Amino acid sequence: MLKKLVVALGTVAVISQAGLALAANPDTGPGCGLGKLAWADYKHQKNIAPQVMMATTNGTFGSQTFGISSGTSGCTNDGQVMAEQKTTMFALLNFENLTQEMAQGKGEHLASLASLMGIPDEQHGAFFALTQERYSTFLQEGETSSVALVKALNEAVAKNPVLAQAVAR
Repeated sequence: MLKKLVVALGTVAVISQAGLALAANPDTGPGCGLGKLAWADYKHQKNIAPQVMMATTNGTFGSQTFGISSGTSGCTNDGQVMAEQKTTMFALLNFENLTQEMAQGKGEHLASLASLMGIPDEQHGAFFALTQERYSTFLQEGETSSVALVKALNEAVAKNPVLAQAVAR
């Protein structure tokens, strides 16, 4: 009899802890991604079958990684990758074109970079003039990397009264 009582109390203790854990965790499956969206209408999302299907869909289509990095498919990082990282990645991938267009003071890549930096379209001309004027200082010897370029551009924009005010809006 004592043995049954101990087993019963142990079972109650385990079940109550599991109930508390489920109540504290409002998540209804494996986070976000295409799998989460595809199985969103399933009534019992905390059951094993829909969670496996969500995870399998995410794994098969690689959508969760994309969703997390882009802020789509129900994934969030406040909806976006950090702006400076996007800008730096763009500068890395387009470095040669950007440096040529900075020297010319115009170009599609330079316009895209300005947009990524948050410079409004009406201020692109001022940004182009700034990059052309300061071209040689942006590309100093030994500092020809996208990270250094973006850092130098951000500093120059912050010191320029017109552009700094435009970006702050």
